[in-house]
Amino acid sequence: MKKAVILFMVFLSSFMLTACGKKEDSTSGGNDGNTNAAFGEASMEELKAAVVDVLGENYWPDMAVEEEMFSQIYGVTSDMYEEYFAESPMISANVDTLIIVKAKEGKVSEVEDALNAYRDNLVNDTMQYPMNISKIQSSRIETFGNYVCFVQLGADVSDVDEEAAILQCQEENEKAIDAIRTALSK
Repeated sequence: MKKAVILFMVFLSSFMLTACGKKEDSTSGGNDGNTNAAFGEASMEELKAAVVDVLGENYWPDMAVEEEMFSQIYGVTSDMYEEYFAESPMISANVDTLIIVKAKEGKVSEVEDALNAYRDNLVNDTMQYPMNISKIQSSRIETFGNYVCFVQLGADVSDVDEEAAILQCQEENEKAIDAIRTALSK
């Protein structure tokens, strides 16, 4: 029962963080293709490098997600984006994932909807490894202009309790989001 209450509180706080982030971003250009001057352009390599630079060895995704798999698993189809970057761990027991999608004009909401549906499916999946629950609950989606980002990071949380794991994952995700925001603000 205690675990269920903690998971509900984590989900609620994660939902609130995501909702607050979306509200903030929607006023700064996170709507269907109306890019705001506050966010520029950056290559996918630059955005990944920015995240890897701040996370260092805590960046665990190491396998590129191919286009067909990207569409099937995440629901983001090629008609929705100009380009994307997606990496997940090669070992399926881990769930650390970074996705950055440069949506086509007018397709930001569709990309957000697809990634939110994927995230909701993970959050509601009761068949997760216990070590991944904190990462999944702490995952978030942020939008910067035409760039939609899904972060589900946290690295090794095996040696900490569930509350500490959630905090660690939230911190790692925040670092990644800040790095992307900074790279797109240059």
